Amino acid sequence: MQLDYPFHISSQGRTADIDQDAHIRDLIEQVIFTNPGERVNRPTFGSGLSQLVFAPNSDELATATQFLIQGALQQWLGELITVEALQVTSEESTLQVVLQYTVRRTQQRQVAQFSRSI
Repeated sequence: MQLDYPFHISSQGRTADIDQDAHIRDLIEQVIFTNPGERVNRPTFGSGLSQLVFAPNSDELATATQFLIQGALQQWLGELITVEALQVTSEESTLQVVLQYTVRRTQQRQVAQFSRSI
């Protein structure tokens, strides 16, 4: 079992934990929505996606954003997952990320959706 993200106390009064697949999903969310420089001991950790929400919307920016996220996932989670497909959309102040990936340990395909208001 792994610690749940974000850290919290369970209804039993203990540190909340989750299974390995849910932990991997939590790790993906952390990589996607953390800006480089936010973590003191890992200044290059993250994708910087939140910084791009206010950039002018274009096909080129969407493609660059997808490559940016895919590169960050490969760098930080490449031993755990293989990215199959990635779609990023921005509507007003909300970012939507849909990721299809394979967990290397089990070879099981997963689809995860993330949403964040900026």
